Amino acid sequence: MLTRIVSRLGAVRHTIVQQAQRNVGVTAVAAQKTDPIQQLFIDKIREYSQKSKSAGGKLVDATPSVEQSLKEELEKIDRIFGATGKDMTQFPTFSFTDPDLDALGLGEVKEVQQVVKESVVADAQEEDNTPYFDY
Repeated sequence: MLTRIVSRLGAVRHTIVQQAQRNVGVTAVAAQKTDPIQQLFIDKIREYSQKSKSAGGKLVDATPSVEQSLKEELEKIDRIFGATGKDMTQFPTFSFTDPDLDALGLGEVKEVQQVVKESVVADAQEEDNTPYFDY
């Protein structure tokens, strides 16, 4: 019985050691703060954020020619789509209304059926079964 407990403890110890070795390999990578390329990317994002705040909502590092080109494109969109005076940054509001439907009486239904039947008969009389093409 004692040997069985000792052998089980040996197996448990082996499993724990194996898991610890695997976890050291994983945590070594995670322990590094960031990759140098990732750090450059993060620095550029922070730099752009500061420039964007200082620009006050305008384009960042834009030359006068770029600003002029943007203005011309916005005016072109205004002309084409008639967007002048409307706030295009807001989501449009929709209002749907159900159309008023008139109730049909029993007599009116019979009249409609009669008109449909007459039009079907008229269409059948006009059709003379001639082919649409010549052989």
